[in-house]
Amino acid sequence: MTRFSSFTLPYRLRREWLRKSFLTPAAVALGLALPMVGLQAKQLPSPVITVSQLQPLLQAKSVKVLDIRELVQPDQKTPIYAAGHIPGALPAPYSGFRGGKDNPGGLPTEEKLSAFLSSLGLTPQTPLVIAGPGKTGTDFGAAARVYWTLKVSGFTDLAVLDGGLTAWTAAKLPLETGMPNLTPSTVQVKFDRSQIVSVDEVKALTASGAKPASKLIDARPEAFYKGDVRHPAAARWGTLPGAENADSEIWFTPKTGNLLPADQIKAIAQQKGLLGSDDLVSFCNTGHWAATNWFILSEVLGQTGARMYPDSMVAWSKAGLPMENEPNRAVVLFRQLTGGGLPK
Repeated sequence: MTRFSSFTLPYRLRREWLRKSFLTPAAVALGLALPMVGLQAKQLPSPVITVSQLQPLLQAKSVKVLDIRELVQPDQKTPIYAAGHIPGALPAPYSGFRGGKDNPGGLPTEEKLSAFLSSLGLTPQTPLVIAGPGKTGTDFGAAARVYWTLKVSGFTDLAVLDGGLTAWTAAKLPLETGMPNLTPSTVQVKFDRSQIVSVDEVKALTASGAKPASKLIDARPEAFYKGDVRHPAAARWGTLPGAENADSEIWFTPKTGNLLPADQIKAIAQQKGLLGSDDLVSFCNTGHWAATNWFILSEVLGQTGARMYPDSMVAWSKAGLPMENEPNRAVVLFRQLTGGGLPK
């Protein structure tokens, strides 16, 4: 039998291969693994794991944890990671997985990300658990964005720690202080471009008179979608033409960073019309909240057609491209003069 990786197949063919060969949505939700032809056996039971599941894996030293909090507070002095982290966790700040100031939703270059991951001593086969602060749904979005970035970079054994560091400390588990001594590796990242929706693809999906093959899903709060507020880095208010709104907060227990039970997540997705054979393109302001929707649809619910437009509305709005729910010129002028319509 010919052994091959799903990443060598074109996107459409890979969708069918994944649908037949990987985890069913029910298996994913329950954390059950099925045999995978030609792939290394996974150490991680499912894309989302709990603190109780992580503990024995750490004791067996079969996985590594990426602590994606920044190393220091905004004052650039007060330590965050070194002040206390999950024992053995690697310092992997979220900023290392993001684009530059002009396009924060974009990916770093393959060279830059390769150097960053190599400095942590990783390889694409390393089982990785991504741990953020875990206090809010937005915290989860950062972990989901790192997961997505690693997946399109060729990493195959990944999970997000539900509740992050907040869940770990709530369980009264020990923390480790200080900085680790790391042994660098050699990682050569090559992005799977078929999983990264480009601006040209979005243009085709939003073209006047087009019958798009994909649903565009705006992961932002409704006020952004309706054009009442905008991201400070965005040039304009509004959303992509034809987009539907699914605020990424719908997947969480209110006022926490903990995901709802799997049956509730599935029911919400069903109600929103997000289950089925449709291709789904998730976006937000800078590919952060969008990563949560992508993660839920693709990794938790097994929607193999789910992808992400990482550059999202900040880049789109700056490019002067058509938008929907955009306020008229009088409203725009008023907001520009008063500073209204911007998030605090």
